[in-house]
Amino acid sequence: MKQNLFPEMTKKNDPNIKMIGEKLSLVFNKRNKKSVTLKNQDVIIRKVDLSDRTAKKLLVIDAVELGATKTLLAKGLNISRQSIHNYVESKKRFGVEGLLGGYNPNMGKNLAECRQQTQSKRIQGGKAVILAEERKARRIEDLQKQMTIDFEFDEKKVSGDELLFSTKHDWEFTRFAGVFPYLIILISNNQWLKLIMSYFESAYKIFMIFLLMAARNIKSIEQLKNVNHKEAGLILGIKFPHVKGAWKWFYVACNLRRSAFLCKSYFKHQLVRGLVSGCIWFADGHLLPYTGKKKVHSGYNTQRKMMMPGQTNMVTCDMSGRIVDFQIQEGKGDLKKHIVELKREWEQQLKEIPVMVFDREGYGAPFFHSLVENQIPFVTWEKHVDSKKLMELDDDKFTEKFELNGKKYSAFEGEKKFTLEQGDQTHTFALRRIFLWNKTSNRRTCGLAWDAGNSTSTVQCAQAVLNRWGASENTFKHIQSKHPFHYHPGFKTMNSNKQLIANPDIKSIEKKIKAVRKTLDKKHKKNSKAKPAFNKDGSIRENSVKARLEREIIQLEAEYEKLLAKKKKLPEKVDVSTLEDYKSFKRIDNEGKNLFDFVTASVWNARKELTDWLFCHYPHENEYVDLFYAITQCHGWIKTETDRGVVRLEPLQQPSRRKAQGQFCKRLTALSVYIPSGKILQIEVGPSPI
Repeated sequence: MKQNLFPEMTKKNDPNIKMIGEKLSLVFNKRNKKSVTLKNQDVIIRKVDLSDRTAKKLLVIDAVELGATKTLLAKGLNISRQSIHNYVESKKRFGVEGLLGGYNPNMGKNLAECRQQTQSKRIQGGKAVILAEERKARRIEDLQKQMTIDFEFDEKKVSGDELLFSTKHDWEFTRFAGVFPYLIILISNNQWLKLIMSYFESAYKIFMIFLLMAARNIKSIEQLKNVNHKEAGLILGIKFPHVKGAWKWFYVACNLRRSAFLCKSYFKHQLVRGLVSGCIWFADGHLLPYTGKKKVHSGYNTQRKMMMPGQTNMVTCDMSGRIVDFQIQEGKGDLKKHIVELKREWEQQLKEIPVMVFDREGYGAPFFHSLVENQIPFVTWEKHVDSKKLMELDDDKFTEKFELNGKKYSAFEGEKKFTLEQGDQTHTFALRRIFLWNKTSNRRTCGLAWDAGNSTSTVQCAQAVLNRWGASENTFKHIQSKHPFHYHPGFKTMNSNKQLIANPDIKSIEKKIKAVRKTLDKKHKKNSKAKPAFNKDGSIRENSVKARLEREIIQLEAEYEKLLAKKKKLPEKVDVSTLEDYKSFKRIDNEGKNLFDFVTASVWNARKELTDWLFCHYPHENEYVDLFYAITQCHGWIKTETDRGVVRLEPLQQPSRRKAQGQFCKRLTALSVYIPSGKILQIEVGPSPI
């Protein structure tokens, strides 16, 4: 079955998918109806076997906390609303123990009373010991599953004293306690720590430094000198180094040259686990300026509207702004090539190729034809649209109506044909033309789309291209304001061998064409004013001004056509190794940049999921993101014991924000996250324990 542009449209028609909220759904296994997956949009929250009563109760609690409608949830799971109410109240009153133990408010006021009433029902003696051993075995099995993932490299052993939180200590104060939620969610969802250790062994510790920098927006390694090393080391579970030591860790990790394997494994894991959406991808490039003294390739700075030395970071985001993939390219970069490579790279992990949304940089018949040939669905803005003709269109044609981001739109669909000549072949193809009318601002524009036979509606195409700003541009805007995404840790350069650049001969010949065209225009102007001269016998005088001008015009036109033909034969890109001064060009080594961006992308995606959680407990649309950053900036205390590491955050002042903070931490603790040493990570909210 072909997927729709927006998954919500598919959910409404699929009998195996039960919508239980605006973005929440229960996805039942087609073969085994007892197996169900709870999803928030396309992000997997929990997979359970409904025959397991405990797992079923936890599923209900998760769904309610995420904002599920109780009536729809009850219908989807074939249980009563009263049962859902009892589960919620039991969890609220007595915690997880009350939920799993079947406690209800009528049994007593506290856990002690409930335990006393159910004591006779609990298994005693040898059977209880057996069950305890079984639970322990299941816990160990869950831990092993959590720590196991198919990586490119085999797991490397890290010595005990180099493991996180290897030192035991009582409660100690740290100003960086708010970083702990990032660490918990990354280990839980992304196997983050295990992935890094598999590739970098003991050199993994530099990633913990990067985690702190990304979480607290520390702009460079040099700025670590302003960080309290003891307090930072406590929350990261390592002995925090001085600045020179951090640089040493950095170069050790870089010298392993494993950033490409690391990023590929991480992106693959996200796609397989459903941590990012595979419906719509937004691809865009952003300049990373170079401030060194070496001669490097140039990219276009959209803010300054000029070329300047640097690189282009090609970043692909999903509908919610999560980073799916990134690739750093030299100079201006090649968005078109990047989009085609995305399909080749990830098509095995995807059931359907995502709809690619990009800006006008990718506009052009050759590229459109390439996308059609490679079966890549896409939506983009149309270039060179006559705004006057759009405004003259009959209002009645705009029959499709919808609202997006508080604005009213109308749309209708047409067709635009393209003709492409490639050598001796001529290709003709048609694209869908989406006419869009923003009624709020009374502006009209056009988009182009090709859906690869997925039956995407006109409104869906319009919404996709309109959402590019929110999902792509706003992602860069916010990530740069809250996290050091532009930081490049060291600009080491290498020789730029086999590096394609814009053909300098084209620029040279275009200069000659312009000069000939200018001279030709002058000659035509003079010739129009000149009058023919005649001999006494009535014949045209050959050496007259007009005759001379006409001969010069013929020569210039021949030269002009010759230059145009020569330009047409020249390749747009050439290898710098074919140029005399190619050795003066340097290629920036991106090994360190890739490692840092891997951490920043991880933190950003974790932030997106954590804020979704927080919104369930603090449903103030304009405030919950700020609340999240307030939590991550909290001071607190940390204690490391034999079997666990516990962080206690200082409570926020406002009662509603403090309540949401507490629920947020309870949910993080409920993930039961273990680190490779076997310790469980927990987080809570409370007063100073010191």
